[in-house]
Parts: sequence; structure tokens; C-alpha cells
Amino acid sequence: MEPKYEFEKKYREQILRCSRCGFCQAVCPVFGATLRPALNARGKMLLLKEVMDRKIELNDELIETLFQCTTCANCFKNCPSGVEVAEIIKQVRKDMVNIGSCHPAFKGMNEVLKKHTNIYAEEEPADFEREKNLQAELVYFIGCVGAYREDEATMATLELLDRLGVDYTLVDEVCCSGVLEDVGYRINEDLAQENMDVIMRTGAGTVITGCPYCFRTFNNKPQYAELKEKGIDVVHIAQFLQGFDFGVKTDKRVTYHDPCDLGRHCGIYEEPRNTIRKIAPDFVEMPDNRENALCCGAGGGVRGAYAKNSIAMARRRLQQAEEVGAEVILTECNSCTHNLANAKLRKQKFNIYNTTQFINELMEAAE
Repeated sequence: MEPKYEFEKKYREQILRCSRCGFCQAVCPVFGATLRPALNARGKMLLLKEVMDRKIELNDELIETLFQCTTCANCFKNCPSGVEVAEIIKQVRKDMVNIGSCHPAFKGMNEVLKKHTNIYAEEEPADFEREKNLQAELVYFIGCVGAYREDEATMATLELLDRLGVDYTLVDEVCCSGVLEDVGYRINEDLAQENMDVIMRTGAGTVITGCPYCFRTFNNKPQYAELKEKGIDVVHIAQFLQGFDFGVKTDKRVTYHDPCDLGRHCGIYEEPRNTIRKIAPDFVEMPDNRENALCCGAGGGVRGAYAKNSIAMARRRLQQAEEVGAEVILTECNSCTHNLANAKLRKQKFNIYNTTQFINELMEAAE
């Protein structure tokens, strides 16, 4: 039977390789929140096999299943058959967009980025009280969530960089638009070029990102290849900070949440822990950590399209923080911070911070 869709051409063998063992069910955040078999990886692969066998159509009726995936890749890490579920889902979403079928929230996101420079369609970012586009050794690239939703955390990060004497500049950044590829669309090449141009005009040799997704996009997407060609390194703030001595400590019990984009997708696990151990002698791990960390529920567009289930996923993660007696939850992703904070219950006494925000608070208190 001739392949009808691109996902069949690329991933048919992998979809058929799925042994229906259910290992993915134990780690899928969407299944953990909903207990619906069709929403975990095995259920999705069964549906796609039915599509390949022409028993069902790839159409709007499958939106709820195929667009309800955070692309966290925990299923892939635990799959004995090596099925790259997140990559398959992203390709299926592209095929669906090509036939005119897509979740309205993702259609809206694509339309917003045709007319605006950020995913929230905001006119102006928060005022971070700093000049932009200066000549500097480093560019600090904030990202949409940090600029428009977690601006207090971003201000604290900038204050920390100032305290550490870092020679950096902000720029008139626009959305990296990498998230469009997760929801079935293509990166906006005009926005990508605008980012590269403004970064290169600063003369900086390194870009520090506050957002793991921007980090992934700059390093891995061909639309941003010019940065590497020009010798510009892109690092995440977690990598950058591990070489500093902050001279402060907390006596609170601290735990760390691994963002999927930074951890499973980029392999950055030890760098943030190296930094946290310097400031938190009472550091404890949650039961699921590093490559097995539970997803906070914000990725893959799920936070915008399925907010209730997204919050339910975040609450499962917060429950693990409670189990280890954490007083502070640190993470290295503004989206994780945002979603975990929105999911926090009143009875839960811990505080949730970006690592940079917490370190800056400690240094400010010590002055």
C-alpha cells in the first residue's frame, strides 16, 4: 500500500515496531493525568497503525488524541523498542496541518506569529530598565515566556548577572518560533533572521538563553545555522552559571525539577545540580529525576490547548516535591516555573523559583 502521509514514509517501521508493552503508559504525563489509554504513546501508535492500514482517516476526530502530547520524550527514554514517539507525533501534526486539520489553539499561535513578534501578541515586553543592542561579550536572550509572563524572574536573572559582573546586553529579540514545529507548522524564517541579525550586530561571541526551547532552537534548527557559522556559541544559563562561586547558602531543603527541553532533549542534568549544591547543602532529589523526571505539562502546546490537563500534570510533579519535604523547588525553565506555580495549591508551603531568581534573592539578602 502506497504511503499517503509523510509520517508513514519516515516512521512506518517504528510505528509497527511498537510492541504494545505499555512501558510508556507508566511514564506518560498525559496518561498519568487523565488515565485515558488513547492519550498515551501506545494508544497513539495504535491509532496511527489504523490510519496506515486505511481503517480510519487522519482528520479532525483525531485532534484530541494526537495534539494532546507534551513531546516530553519520556516514553522514548523508556521504550524497549526505541520508538521515537515525540518525533512521530510532530510529523503527524505537520501532516494534519497540511490537510487542514489542527487544534484551533495552534492555528491561532501560527497566525499570531505572522502578525506579532511574540506568541502572546503583546505589543511591548516588560521594561527591564536596561539599554538594548549594545556592544558586549554576551547576549542574554530572554524568550517569550520570560519577557511577557515571568518578567519578575527575568529581572532577578539580570540583577544576578549584574552582581556577577557579566558583560552582556539585551537585544530587541523576537520569538525564536521553534515551538511552531512542535504543533505542525514551520519556523517563521523572518523572525529567525531578525534574531540572528540583531545578535550579530552586538559583536557578541556567546548567546545565553533563559529558555531551554530557545536553546534547542538556536543550536539544532537549520534556520539558525548562521549563528554557528559565525562562531557564536549558544549556551543555557544553567551551563553558564556553574562556574561561579556565589558566596551564599540556604538552610532550606531544596529540590530540582528537570525541564524536558533541557534534560531529556539536550542532556543537561548535572550543570544545574552543580550550581544548586553550592548554595543548598540540604539538596534532595524527587523520586523521578534526570531522564526519568515527570513533565510539568507545559510542553508541546498542551498548556495552551488543554490547560486543565496541563495543570493536572504539574500537580503530580508538585506532589513529588511534597513527598521529599522540599521547601524550595528550583528549575531552569520559565515555562516550568509558570506552570508549576499556577498548579500550586494553597496548602502547599514550598516556593517555586528559577535557580537564578533564588540565587539573586540570597545574594540580595546577604548584602
